Amino acid sequence: MSETFIYRPVNVCSREFRFEIEDGIIKKMAVVGGCAGNTQGVSRLSEGRKIEEVISLLEGIRCPGSRTGTDSCPNQVALALKSYLASKEDGR
Repeated sequence: MSETFIYRPVNVCSREFRFEIEDGIIKKMAVVGGCAGNTQGVSRLSEGRKIEEVISLLEGIRCPGSRTGTDSCPNQVALALKSYLASKEDGR
């Protein structure tokens, strides 16, 4: 059975990430706000992959055009997925 996980990123243009996750695999990902082409690309490339794989691919990517000059939507996706995994470990 799949579940929905919603994350609100900080210091980037995107306002919300919505994940549909089943058995540790991202079935669907949608982004509200942000640069449409980039966020659609990140979403499509994330779908069908294991959470851990997506984290390893996206973690640490920086964006000089971001509000902070350091973070990026891909890095925020990695943080979102880490938050999801942590919530599962904590039993939330």
